Amino acid sequence: MNAIPEEAEAGTVEEYMYKDGVKDILEQLDNDLVGLVPVKSRVKEIAALLVVDKLRRNLGLETGVPSLHMCFTGAPGTGKTTVAMRMGQILQRMGYCRSGHLVVATRDDLVGQYVGHTAPKTKEVIKKAMGGVLLIDEAYYLYNASNDRDYGQESIEILLNVMEENREDLVVVLAGYKDRMDKFFSFIPGMSSRIGNHIEFPNYEPEELLDIAKVMCRDLEYEMSVDAEPIFFEYIKKRMSMPYFSNARTVRNAVDRARMRAAIRLFNEATGPNSNGMVSRKDLMTLEKIDFVSVEELTARGDNAIVE
Repeated sequence: MNAIPEEAEAGTVEEYMYKDGVKDILEQLDNDLVGLVPVKSRVKEIAALLVVDKLRRNLGLETGVPSLHMCFTGAPGTGKTTVAMRMGQILQRMGYCRSGHLVVATRDDLVGQYVGHTAPKTKEVIKKAMGGVLLIDEAYYLYNASNDRDYGQESIEILLNVMEENREDLVVVLAGYKDRMDKFFSFIPGMSSRIGNHIEFPNYEPEELLDIAKVMCRDLEYEMSVDAEPIFFEYIKKRMSMPYFSNARTVRNAVDRARMRAAIRLFNEATGPNSNGMVSRKDLMTLEKIDFVSVEELTARGDNAIVE
């Protein structure tokens, strides 16, 4: 270490952010996700740690692979899977994992139904995820406090071992509701000690959900008409107070329903007795206010309606 001149330069942060493609991935994350400023800031902090670690390595300074296992907490549809996918890409570009691909699993994918079934299932999922990121959704279902013979404990023990022994080739992300994840960690302290990064995903505001709907329409080469925006906005405000609300997933369902209703509307108009059958490009790309479920329709279905 004494042989390294103090004025030696390892390069610029900007150079590494650009050369390794990290800057592009962070910009894609901004485009993919509306809002979630605290989440994006935390991802950028992790990226900054990796860049600085790489600069230190270039000068031969002592470095240690930081704990990259993570816990994502928040309600469904708040962008956890998207962030996990982008984190995998960042880690791959920075040389912290081989491929950076994402494997999503739940208890059903990891835990068997009989003796001797769990270990092969868990190891198979881990094998698929090696070199990338393993996202375990609703991870607390792996542990059943009321049954000490539950096979989930075996899966947890295998995961704990892999998270320690293979941390340079696999990043494990545990996801779920915050209160349930906290309880899970209280039962499995060894899991909590292996998690180096906790990121909380807040629920979206109605204005953000409208923006998400417009982004989804854009990505599908549709456009929400100006008249349709207040219809959707009032709908989503009402929908947020009802059961089975899942943030961006609910928005996706609402947009898909609008596309279906638009297709039926266009078909009926084009095959009507007074129509020449022609449909314009604008017709095919525009979702009108009549295509979206209104607050009145939603209310008429009742508070327990599942259909968007």
